[in-house]
Order: sequence, then structure tokens, then C-alpha cells
Amino acid sequence: MTEQKHTYTREELLECGYNGFRGAGTAQLPVPPMLMFDRVTHISGDGGAYGKGRIEAELDINPDLWFFDCHFPNDPVMPGCLGLDALWQLIGFFLTWSGNPGHGRALGAKEVKFSGMVVPSAKIVRYEIDIRRMMRKPLILGIGDGVMSVDGRKIYEAKDLRVGLFSAEQLADGLTL
Repeated sequence: MTEQKHTYTREELLECGYNGFRGAGTAQLPVPPMLMFDRVTHISGDGGAYGKGRIEAELDINPDLWFFDCHFPNDPVMPGCLGLDALWQLIGFFLTWSGNPGHGRALGAKEVKFSGMVVPSAKIVRYEIDIRRMMRKPLILGIGDGVMSVDGRKIYEAKDLRVGLFSAEQLADGLTL
């Protein structure tokens, strides 16, 4: 995938996972089962609450998703950490889509609130991220605020989600910031 578009299909996201956004050696998304969205429905370098970019994506829910069998037996729920990881994945995707090199790593979040959950009867999870800031020096860093909704109801909010892009050399040295 080399084209900067405003929407991406599952097949295009899988291509990015297996072969990098711009080919071998470029930033990748996780692949199933850790890829936590099925499509990017909107991505833009401007707009959003801060005028610095916005990304929106969706995950189709069905009762056969892998995490329902193990989290928790007889009380299935999507782990909160997977929804949070999806938000980090999307900020990393935004950084790469914006033309930045490197491999993405989550660097934290200032505030996370859970007010609901995803259960097997749910139909669709929607993620929305407003980019607050993007730095390119001394490191490539994206900071955004994210919301996760299930079937139209907001259930997660995260403020100041941080993702960095790092070179292979930085990662080989153990990534100390």
C-alpha cells in the first residue's frame, strides 16, 4: 500500500500489516488476531477537535471473536486493553499515513475512563481520534484524544494517547526514552 487515501478496507489494512504501509521495512499494523479494527472510515490530516487531524475506524463484533472464549469463561467481554490498543494502533497508523518513517510503539496515556463494555451480542465498535499534536523532532510522536463506542454508545474515553515511531536501530537498542 503506497497511496495516501481517506478510507481503507480490511484487505488494505492487512496488506499494511504483512508488508508495511509503504512496503517492506516500513511501519506495519498488527495482524489478526491483534488488529483491532476492520476498516478505517475516515482519515484526514486536518480537522478534528484541534484542527490537526482525525481518524475514525470500525470493528465488526461477532460472538466468535477470539477474546470472548477466554475473557472471561461464562462471562464473555472484550478486554478493555484491546480497545485501548486499537486507539494506539490508529494513532500509529495516522503517523505513518502522514509520511513519517519508523515502527510504532505505544508510549502511554494520561487519562483513561471505561463506562461500558463490549459483549458478544454487540454489533459494531467505532473508534474516533482527534490528533492534538504531532512532533517530528527530536522524535516522531503523535498525541491524540480517543473515544470508543459500541452500537452508538460511548464506552471508553482516553486523553493524551501517545505513540512514537522509532527506527530499527532505536528498537534494537532497547528503546529507552
